[in-house]
Amino acid sequence: MDETKQTLLTEDGYKKLEDELEMLKVTKRKEVAERIKVAISFGDLSENAEYDEAKKEQAQLEERILKLENMLRVAVVIDESKIDSSIIAVGAIVKLKDLEYDEEIEYTIVGSTEADPFEGKISNESPVGKELLGKKVGEIVSVEVPEGVNKYEVLEIKR
Repeated sequence: MDETKQTLLTEDGYKKLEDELEMLKVTKRKEVAERIKVAISFGDLSENAEYDEAKKEQAQLEERILKLENMLRVAVVIDESKIDSSIIAVGAIVKLKDLEYDEEIEYTIVGSTEADPFEGKISNESPVGKELLGKKVGEIVSVEVPEGVNKYEVLEIKR
């Protein structure tokens, strides 16, 4: 993975990553250190499953902390006040009409780090997100999916 690749984030997404990093550094590190200390007190480290598990958890924790620090270091926070609501860009909230099912759906276009389809947040790198970028209200977007092609009409763009 290219470590210099920018991470696009909304202000909310940046704050969530900062909060997670803080929690991991302040709270989780202490918890894991305490577990290691308790496991060491059990004696013989060569056959100490609690110690092995705690050390493994510590390694995963430090890896996540490093990943978050790197993501925040290269993060580009989207200035949502400068989003042109006449075209779809990262940070925009888009209301679409699914032309096959005649349903309205709403997505927020976010950077890949924040993507959560269950919360209606789709990545600018996803097939749908990629096709929507730069589109305007009234345009029809065709997205290739494994089952064929989905067509959406852009109904509204908000920020």
